Amino acid sequence: MKQRRLSLVLAGAASAAFLVGTSVAAPPAPAPVPEGPTYVYRVPAPLGQKAQDLLARGFDVLEQRDGDDLFVLGSKEVHTKLTSAGFTGTVESVMAPPASGLKTQGHGVNETYYGGYRTIKAHYAHLDQVSFRHPGLASVVDYGDSWRKTQGAGGYDLKAICITKKTHGDCKLAPNSRKPRLFVSAQIHAREITTGDMAWRWIDHLTTGYGRDAEVTTLLDTTEIWVVPIVNPDGVQIVQSGGDTPKWQRKNGNYTNGPKVCPTPEEDPYAQIGIDVNRNFDAQWGDNGTSSDPCSQVYRGPKADSEVETRALEKLFRSLYPDKRGPALTDPADADTRGMVITMHSALNVVLLPWGFTTKPSPNDGPLRSMAAEMARLAGGWEYGQPGELLYTAGGSIDDWVYGELGVPHYTWEIGNWEGDCAGFTPAYSCQDGHWAKVKPMLTYAAQKAAKPYGA
Repeated sequence: MKQRRLSLVLAGAASAAFLVGTSVAAPPAPAPVPEGPTYVYRVPAPLGQKAQDLLARGFDVLEQRDGDDLFVLGSKEVHTKLTSAGFTGTVESVMAPPASGLKTQGHGVNETYYGGYRTIKAHYAHLDQVSFRHPGLASVVDYGDSWRKTQGAGGYDLKAICITKKTHGDCKLAPNSRKPRLFVSAQIHAREITTGDMAWRWIDHLTTGYGRDAEVTTLLDTTEIWVVPIVNPDGVQIVQSGGDTPKWQRKNGNYTNGPKVCPTPEEDPYAQIGIDVNRNFDAQWGDNGTSSDPCSQVYRGPKADSEVETRALEKLFRSLYPDKRGPALTDPADADTRGMVITMHSALNVVLLPWGFTTKPSPNDGPLRSMAAEMARLAGGWEYGQPGELLYTAGGSIDDWVYGELGVPHYTWEIGNWEGDCAGFTPAYSCQDGHWAKVKPMLTYAAQKAAKPYGA
């Protein structure tokens, strides 16, 4: 795989460069480094043990690579932490201080924050509105509760919507369905707000297009589309609480396995409570790319499947897909396997395929890679490959659980990038039209491949 070189430039950020933790004498009258509070550090961490060591120490490592370098988010104090851990860091850019602003605007299905992004309340009102307006196409399914709700501390239901031209037996929680199924989820990492908007647009594209768009009509006549617009609502609640300054909460809201309060934003903007749901699945749990530090961005939790959000998703997957793969890592999925699962993330413009915990190819690598190549082509030329080929390896991910447990193809899409005006986790809402133009054909292709993904 050809490695793409990207220059990491954040919108609204001023570039700066200085070495962290070196003994090289500073040049005379160096230019002052802009104040953060948040920096992006370029850290030499080649694929392999060096990269895994960086993740294991709990740094907030972006899903971004430039040759042998990874990138870390953090405050000035991360200088010392990188040096103490044996890494050399260069300040790649300094993010402008956030501006204050409104919390939310509008009500119900129209409630938004940060210029147009929908709140959890709006997303759930949207699901209900769609199912009410299109009863022959859509059904809402409550598949569990968030951690906060289980504690009687607010929280939310966990909701999915099934969209198809409904006939007898459709949209049932039974693995032997009449139609093949595409499953799409968003905001498993709460701060990746682009993905929730892509889910909203996909739902509307399907339900308003049926009977008007021939491609959509054929798709819904033959396929069930399942969408979870917000996998991690407790985390999203924290994100949207910042209003026009969204908080960068990645994890869920469960603080019971560590301190109830992690370091303050002034001490470290990216130390936070919670558990990374995408490191908590029972698939090589605790392997590379995870942390045992409860305040780390990639904290894996006290044990596999410790989180209610994780267990609820696994139960939902088992109710939608039969197990079509043997127990050994070398067992391929059956040739007649049906279905497809897409988990949307941001921001890197890549398509990732199993395995994620190792650089060894999966037993279905050929067709998985072929479909990834087509998805990347439809997006306009994204990179594609295993996480360990492009970034780093990580255990406990949804990717490896879905494919490993059920044999169903799973892809992670990293939507967006870290350069230009629409960079990062929280791009301006106006950027979503450009993202949607790439994601819509990818989703359509994934749905069309659900009937026979490993076939011709």
